Amino acid sequence: MTEGRPHFPIEPWALSETGLDHASLAVHESVFALSNGHIGMRGSFEEGEPVVVPGTYLNGFFEERPLPYAEAGYGFPEQGQTVVNVTDGKLIRLLVGDTPLDLDYGEIIDHRRTLDLRRGLLRRSTEWRSPNGRVVTVTSSRLVSLRRRSIAAIEYTVECTDGQGDLYIALQSDLLANEPVDSGSEADDPRAAAALARPLVNEMAVARGQRAVLVHRTKRSRLRMAAGMDHVVDVPDSSTTDIEATDDLARFTLAARLPQGSSVKLVKYLSYGWSSRRSAAALRDQVEGALATAKLASFERLLREQREVLDQHWQHADVEIEGDDELQQAVRVGVFHLLQAGLRAERQPIPAKGLTGPGYDGHTFWDTETYVLPVLTYIAPGAARDALRWRHSTLELARERARVLGLEGAAFPWRTIRGEETSGYWPAGTAAFHINADIADAVVRYHNATEDEEFDRDHGAELLIETARLWASLGHFDDEHGFRIDGVTGPDEYTAVVDNNVYTNLMAQRNLREAIEAVKRQPDVAGRLGVTTEETDRWDRAAALMAVPYDTRRGVHMQSDAFTHHEEWDFEATPPDCYPLLLHYPYFDIYRKQVVKQADLVMALHLRGDAFTPEEKAADFAYYEARTVRDSSLSATQQAVVAAETGHLALAYDYWGEATLTDLQNLHGNSGHGLHLASLAGGWTVAVAGFGGMRDHDGRLTFAPRLPERITRLRFRLNYQGRLLVVTVTPTVATYRVVEGDPLDVHHHGRRVTVTEDEVTAEIPPPPEVAPVHQPYGVAPRRRGRR
Repeated sequence: MTEGRPHFPIEPWALSETGLDHASLAVHESVFALSNGHIGMRGSFEEGEPVVVPGTYLNGFFEERPLPYAEAGYGFPEQGQTVVNVTDGKLIRLLVGDTPLDLDYGEIIDHRRTLDLRRGLLRRSTEWRSPNGRVVTVTSSRLVSLRRRSIAAIEYTVECTDGQGDLYIALQSDLLANEPVDSGSEADDPRAAAALARPLVNEMAVARGQRAVLVHRTKRSRLRMAAGMDHVVDVPDSSTTDIEATDDLARFTLAARLPQGSSVKLVKYLSYGWSSRRSAAALRDQVEGALATAKLASFERLLREQREVLDQHWQHADVEIEGDDELQQAVRVGVFHLLQAGLRAERQPIPAKGLTGPGYDGHTFWDTETYVLPVLTYIAPGAARDALRWRHSTLELARERARVLGLEGAAFPWRTIRGEETSGYWPAGTAAFHINADIADAVVRYHNATEDEEFDRDHGAELLIETARLWASLGHFDDEHGFRIDGVTGPDEYTAVVDNNVYTNLMAQRNLREAIEAVKRQPDVAGRLGVTTEETDRWDRAAALMAVPYDTRRGVHMQSDAFTHHEEWDFEATPPDCYPLLLHYPYFDIYRKQVVKQADLVMALHLRGDAFTPEEKAADFAYYEARTVRDSSLSATQQAVVAAETGHLALAYDYWGEATLTDLQNLHGNSGHGLHLASLAGGWTVAVAGFGGMRDHDGRLTFAPRLPERITRLRFRLNYQGRLLVVTVTPTVATYRVVEGDPLDVHHHGRRVTVTEDEVTAEIPPPPEVAPVHQPYGVAPRRRGRR
């Protein structure tokens, strides 16, 4: 599959396509995907063609597959997990006379699709002339309900507009299981999804009236799912209907005569559910009940509910940008997809692609806690809470993994769907223990921002204690270097299995200290888990003596022991088409050179900025900027935040565009297999943490805002301890206001400010003078139209 670079008209609250761009079809299927965290539907056409990846997904529903190894080793995961393309309910095939509507055939007179960010709706209008000369206008509105977790719906209208008299049409509304999926050219890319052939086995197929239900189970993981559909029909003249259900196909057929200028409207209600324990009959009953209530409510009611949910969330989540309309649109698209991914996930993971495609096999990584949850914590804290409760539900699996590895506490997986480690490459999987500290960091941030005592008691404290126990057993005390954590892989997967990765060590340090505080807050939890004073004393000593490698000759921190002594990578001799490096060079060569896949130590400058001086941040950023190739979409966000903090505002602005437009411009060439949720989160993160300068170290909100040249005004909102804080930044001043809740103390460029319902204004000092920084040859970010 060759993916093009799409182009979308600039609109403040929508994303639209005009005409049919075949080269960008797969990307459009991803960006037009609808989800509520439980159901995900890619933006493929109702008629089924043309299509690249037609996917429909249920969060947490997967199939197992063996992980092959050329040479097995102790502790290697044996089973992989791959998201399943479940029963497709989007299909509504149209026959005009006896000719199927297919946008690859006939003539497209006019076509437009729009993702409405305020209404949570995918709208489509197509005027099409069939090969036999008849013209119809097809309009549709599709939603996946944010209020009703198991419900999706489509309103599909066909109008006869050609002035040639009566028109006979047929609509075939389908539920289709085991739909063929083409993995495309990404099959040679290790990041691509593994293709599964016919993963679903039918257990039940029932149809009556205008309703049908199919129940299937997977062959290996033994998960069971049900999909149901029901219909409401509005026809102007004579019509007939029929319904049938077989193993993998249920079909409702409507044949109708359309007098000139008239239209037929079909409303299709869909319901999905799955379980590892419930019977086929119980799941059938579940989806039929949901269908009945949705149909009773009506499509118009579902539309109103969708708008009400989003109106409420946009009041807390919107970021307003003046001076760059393209970024304004992109940031809102990103926030919209984050809300879709998390609002109704409800104790299921938030995958790296959300539910927008099969990329990365549908796995959840550390991206969720480090990129997505910091945003959701401040714009939709309930969604962040649910995601952390899911992590807690996998705690026993993480404990078992730690025991297999000979460690204490819990060892959370680098990639998973259900909670088991499923990475077949241990240097970047098992050795990436920083996932533990990333989870702890998200727990601490959520607790500080919400003061959710119930969560702390029932979930948070236990997560902090068990992750701290892992560090205490993984590391060891050394008379010369303090507390060392050896043999790990940090965020930079181009430097694997190293000693004392600074990011890992500093995040582990915070983890240990926060676990001590959790023991003090929750003595009953600590008692149940058998925490002793000797244990917490060890945590405290390990945190105090944590090794943080520093190169005194170069005046920079070493990403890990001896990193700055490795041979430099020859960037000038690296052809542009040899990126990403992992697909063109052997790992052993990459591992022993000073080349960085993605922000690693630079991310520590952001997330553990309290551990560095301003001078250290400036020196470290300049050093690693010259060695980071951004072969990962995770990098630009962190580089943007630290660039802004260290005074490189124009560079931060360039990285902001790269992170935010990753999918809308398909910058990595693989957005057709699903969106990069971490990059989408980066649009908000760079606005708030980068140019807003927000930090939340130790549970205190501090701001150090500065704008790049082109942005004339930036406004964002934060939910914090029961308050809604609105921050507005201009080139010279920032204003702070509490819209909901009690007054709040924050810090602005080091000065304490008490914020109330009346705006508080503070001047912005000029940025520090900085020396230029340089990127590796050929990989500088694209400059964005600077004045």
